[in-house]
Amino acid sequence: MVLAAGISGCTNRNGLALARQACSHVDRSLAIYHSAERSPGSAGAAGEQAQALAQLRSALPITASAAGEATQWQALMTTLSESARVPESDLVHALEAQCAVPNGNGVAARPSPTTTSERLASADGSVRLIRPLGGGAQG
Repeated sequence: MVLAAGISGCTNRNGLALARQACSHVDRSLAIYHSAERSPGSAGAAGEQAQALAQLRSALPITASAAGEATQWQALMTTLSESARVPESDLVHALEAQCAVPNGNGVAARPSPTTTSERLASADGSVRLIRPLGGGAQG
């Protein structure tokens, strides 16, 4: 039993280290994304948006490994996988909240859900479906 607890602790540390590595890509992506947001329509904005997306895509395989090590990172992996289907603007709040913990910022306050991705991925690492805005049916 002690050996199992020791292995579990090791696995969680490996997952945390991988999540931190993935979140460094997420942080770079968000910085580039916010820079592009400040100059919409400029010649460089489209290139910055592509760079930001490339950083998110770089984080995905690392996050998949982190989720394999510790299931608490599955929500982050889910949010990153949504980057193939939805614009980064819809993922910003969820990514900031999910990377707050591995970045050492403690437990982030949960933003109000405004997109499917935010409804699916919560800051504490669990995946939940909550009622969409406007009183729609729970999914």
